[in-house]
Amino acid sequence: MTTKILIFRPIPYTYHLSICDILFLQRFVESGVLEWPLIFELFIFLFGMAVGSFLNVCIYRLPRPLSLIRPRSMCPSCQAKVAFYDNIPVLSYLWLRGRCRHCGAAISLRYPMVEVVSGLFAVAILIHYGLSWEALFLYALVAALLVVTFIDIDHQIIPDVITYPGIAVGFLASFLTGHITYKESLFGIILGGGILLLVASGYNLLTKREGMGGGDIKLLAMIGAFLGWKGVIFTIFVGSAIGAAVGTVSALRTEKGQKLAIPFGPFLSLGALLFIFFGPQIIGWYQQIIR
Repeated sequence: MTTKILIFRPIPYTYHLSICDILFLQRFVESGVLEWPLIFELFIFLFGMAVGSFLNVCIYRLPRPLSLIRPRSMCPSCQAKVAFYDNIPVLSYLWLRGRCRHCGAAISLRYPMVEVVSGLFAVAILIHYGLSWEALFLYALVAALLVVTFIDIDHQIIPDVITYPGIAVGFLASFLTGHITYKESLFGIILGGGILLLVASGYNLLTKREGMGGGDIKLLAMIGAFLGWKGVIFTIFVGSAIGAAVGTVSALRTEKGQKLAIPFGPFLSLGALLFIFFGPQIIGWYQQIIR
């Protein structure tokens, strides 16, 4: 007598889905929510946080100036070297409860904040632009704007080591990405640098005072290299509007009044970020208002 052996093969999970479940998932995917698997978005977020850790190094060292490579990361208070396990983005800050392992000095909340923001921007760029050259270059611009923002807030300077290479990289990107032509990038550089140069020269001529630094001029030229002339116009308009509002409120709350110096770089950076993610929507909303 022949003995028959039954071999049961596991049925894939998807075979258990009903027709209604499949239709629901199809609509869910088509909606764009699952355009990228969550595991991949998590990877991009972790990558962005790692980049944010390097951005913190740039924010601290570029204005001093110090090498970005050596010496190794150290505590600003006791100068003790930071071990690799104390340098894991966000997690190390939480584990150490925001204090140096050696001297107990408080670690600025800005460090994990920059890391998280950098990670969130990385995911946002991925969702908005997909896995492309355009996304890579725009994330490089976002990273540069983060560094510029915090350096300008702390020191009222925008290092040339960021803007000059940024202009070159932005112009190069126009040949690789196709989101703008090289002519639009070149015009953006000229327009971006030219607008603020004229404003700064006119202010200096009328008031005999320097009202805008050269760093702002080069920053807008860098933004123009990446975003073209449309991005420049949007950035200068939105950045000036937000900057004027913040400056007015700050002037009313201080005794210095109109002599209060407020860095303009963060507002230009904010305008550029809004253009990257919401440019067409904001422009369309504004056109509806003025009609």
